[in-house]
Amino acid sequence: MKKLALAAIITAGTLTLAACTNNEADSEVVVESEAGDITKEDFYEKLKSRNGEAILEEMITIKVLENNYEVTDEDVDSEIDSMKEAYGDQYDSIIEQNFGNEEELREIIRISLLQEAAIAEDIEITEEDLEEEYNRQNTEIDAQHILVADEETANEVKQKLDDGEDFAELAEEYSTDGSAEDGGNLGYFSTGEMVPEFEDAAYSMEADEISDPVQSQFGFHIIKVNDVRDKEESIGEFEDVKEDLRRELLTKRMDVTKVQEKMDALIKDANVDIKIDEFQDLFEQPETEEEAQG
Repeated sequence: MKKLALAAIITAGTLTLAACTNNEADSEVVVESEAGDITKEDFYEKLKSRNGEAILEEMITIKVLENNYEVTDEDVDSEIDSMKEAYGDQYDSIIEQNFGNEEELREIIRISLLQEAAIAEDIEITEEDLEEEYNRQNTEIDAQHILVADEETANEVKQKLDDGEDFAELAEEYSTDGSAEDGGNLGYFSTGEMVPEFEDAAYSMEADEISDPVQSQFGFHIIKVNDVRDKEESIGEFEDVKEDLRRELLTKRMDVTKVQEKMDALIKDANVDIKIDEFQDLFEQPETEEEAQG
């Protein structure tokens, strides 16, 4: 089961302390010792000073997600069942080691599914998209590339290739990455191992085909596909892995900035009114340059 990034775990003890509002509860002694007592209020104030802002932000975010999206017990059960199937006899020990107990795990899964619902709402993934990703993950490509810093050089190299010059020799002469010494050879790779622009180009090509310049964060690539073959071991039947494929595509297509903007808007719409003085400005956005000048 492949999950999206989860919110940080919030301890039950902190949640309980945050709910205390009366003096009697605040003065309740939670630790007694000959060196002195510690009250619930002492404990709460220390937690608040160290982690209060982050915890409060998480709690409010979860409340807002719960108000906008629904995750049922059946949804969580399905995820638990998938984990039990994946881990087999090791399930109990893995859960205890990583999450403490299954109830903690269920809460983490619930929050994760709420986050996923918010992200998925704005990203369309079709059956065709899933089939394409499935085929990619069952296929591996052997390729070479020439990586250069600018488009002008990339076009120069491509022209030389079109004129019949040798790819490996040009890679040794022009390429700026470590594969240059080996004629640009990258060996076999599959989806997820290369940057998206490179991967999309390579998976759209046939054996012996050479690409036009492809821009990525590293520069401009010229790609030569040497071989396309099925993996020795399939990732499984399509219907069995569709949900994992959908989540992987969500992760690939997710724009972190847009997700944060969406959460900011949802929180704003919730009319959050924080009563703790230190955290009243928790969700205030910094003033833009235009606003400052206006």
